[in-house]
Amino acid sequence: MSPGPPSPEDRRAAGEALGRLMELIARLRAPDGCPWDREQTPASVAPYLLEEAHEAVEAVEAVEAAGGAGARQAAGELGDLLFQVAFMAQLFAERGGFGLAEVIDGVEAKMRRRHPHVFGGQEAQDAEAVRELWGRIKSQERGQAQGAKPEGLLESVPKALPALARAQRLGQRAGRVGFDWTEAEAVWEKVREEMEELVRAGGPQDREDELGDLFFALTQWARHRGLNAEAALRRANARFQDRFAAMEDLARARGLSLEGLSARALDQLWEEVKARGDGRA
Repeated sequence: MSPGPPSPEDRRAAGEALGRLMELIARLRAPDGCPWDREQTPASVAPYLLEEAHEAVEAVEAVEAAGGAGARQAAGELGDLLFQVAFMAQLFAERGGFGLAEVIDGVEAKMRRRHPHVFGGQEAQDAEAVRELWGRIKSQERGQAQGAKPEGLLESVPKALPALARAQRLGQRAGRVGFDWTEAEAVWEKVREEMEELVRAGGPQDREDELGDLFFALTQWARHRGLNAEAALRRANARFQDRFAAMEDLARARGLSLEGLSARALDQLWEEVKARGDGRA
């Protein structure tokens, strides 16, 4: 589908597909449906919603890294995530709360409200102006929702976010009021300071606290460099896992077991795998 308004055929196909999904979920929840699905509650489904969101992000990043290859996998993971959203809406609808249509109507209204430069008379010349406008509108919405007690600037950053992602968002949000470093070099000095404090830390709790401070400073340095700390660590994890698997394969091909190798031999295998480009994530 090219950018632009969806065609009548696309709208009809999407609506029919969404309707079938809602019918499927209702059937699963029916008295003669699936025993497991009938037992679920919003609280029990929430972890699956989070898990599918992470898997969808992983699939999308894999497609981007592969230059567009593997899009079918991303479509499947996005479908799993959509199922969890629709399933959750069904659970709340059964309680008399809200249904999927209200979820969709709500987010449509919100997006129109937060894009006055598209649907209203305001202007935004670039992405940075859009971010500033978005932040102001969110602040207004929070103030209206909370009444006399305004919500703190950082309170809306989800606590369920992965720690690195949340640290980067916290720093970005605090930067809106000028509580930030002016440049990446200044953050790097803070990273050095935190590293030194970690080395000098005494007990286990102090070390853990200083390690957290170091991670937080590194995420802010990444933010100032335009890097995504969470995505960077996910890719590093993937590289390590893939290269370790390649080490296992190489050792097996030579009739060796990793458990019986010395630290030096393991390092040699690791360097050989890296030099060959095996396990490149």
